[in-house]
Amino acid sequence: MAFVILDPCRQEQSAECLTVCPVDCIEKGPEQYYIDPDVCIDCAACKSVCPVDAIVEEYDLTPDQETYLEQAEEFFAK
Repeated sequence: MAFVILDPCRQEQSAECLTVCPVDCIEKGPEQYYIDPDVCIDCAACKSVCPVDAIVEEYDLTPDQETYLEQAEEFFAK
């Protein structure tokens, strides 16, 4: 399981998540930050510091939010 960053990050991009991630699986993309689902260890450190609650667990995504996981997978496939 991994965490996924959703749309509120696009407006905020405060990056607290970067400083607390113990495995450095978060990177800045062109529009928002992304979490590498293959590296994330599901520690939830990023979720607890996000000021806009933009980070959710992969399995808590609604069907319309699934695209955010797909975007993260595509971003890290490069």
